[in-house]
Amino acid sequence: MIYLDSKILKELMENILISKSVDREAAKRVSEGLIQTSLRGIDSHGINLFPHYCRAVEAGRINKNPKISIEQNASSVAVVDADHAFGHHSGSVAMQQAIKMAKENGIGAVGVKNSSHFGSAAYFAFQANKENCIGMAFTNGDALVKIYNSKEIFFGTNPICFTAPLKNEEPFCIDMATSQVAWNKVQNYKRQNIKLEEGWAYDIDGKETLDAQKAESLVSIGKYKGYGLGMMVDILCATLVGGVISKDMLSMHKAPISEKRRVSHFFMVIDISKFIDIDVFKNNLQEMVDRIRKYEKSDTDDVMVAGDPEKKSYKKRSEEGIPVDEDKFNEMVAISKDIEKAVI
Repeated sequence: MIYLDSKILKELMENILISKSVDREAAKRVSEGLIQTSLRGIDSHGINLFPHYCRAVEAGRINKNPKISIEQNASSVAVVDADHAFGHHSGSVAMQQAIKMAKENGIGAVGVKNSSHFGSAAYFAFQANKENCIGMAFTNGDALVKIYNSKEIFFGTNPICFTAPLKNEEPFCIDMATSQVAWNKVQNYKRQNIKLEEGWAYDIDGKETLDAQKAESLVSIGKYKGYGLGMMVDILCATLVGGVISKDMLSMHKAPISEKRRVSHFFMVIDISKFIDIDVFKNNLQEMVDRIRKYEKSDTDDVMVAGDPEKKSYKKRSEEGIPVDEDKFNEMVAISKDIEKAVI
């Protein structure tokens, strides 16, 4: 593995996008989101996606200078038309609008249509925590998850993310796909020729497979439960705002990269202070988290709450660098040799 300095890499990626005539705010949001995600150990949605995003920009799938519009239909509700912007950009516009409405009215909900892949959902939900709010983020994606009791696929990995501020540490965060793993994780295993874990994927016949080369669809979490949650996300993201549902969306990797995908997102923000004093909330949640972590271990692993592994990764990678395999590093260097400046 090659290790890259996160601060240097962030600036390099931002400058590379700007050199491709990408809107400066979009370049900032993309580089910031990818770095944060990789530092947290979510390699499937971090810097590994940068080459793909660059190709999508050059091919015309992603609008370099979108005219993002906001239609506020009620005091706490808005719909954003992303104009095929980077998802990191349009999602941040939507989240900031949701925060603004929540501060005024207690809650804010914003749907986004005509967007693109937005990376990690946590990137957006964390923005709400900076304003002492609870953040929620959802997105749909192209159909990859097998319908329960069928061989066919219908919904995307359709993640659910919920974050809340804590008193003494970074926010609590649950950010999970409604599939057992993200498709990009399977792609990473495929690229590195690593055997998949049990309960991750199915082959073309709907049979479980451990061979990443044969993986055609993903296993939903909790069988029919994850399948149902995936449908809920598609309803919020697409059906509610007139967007495209997962089944009718173009594939991120298989469709011609010049084609627009029309991904949809949904964000919700709750102003905690409208319910309870913010310090009381943070103290109570911190006490809950600390109490759970103190319980006796059932095996060798520490007792943790959601988001703890990512916090450990963030600390470690901030000090040691973000690991990337040689093939992906060479792919990034092919875009710009400046990437070599980030090698530790």
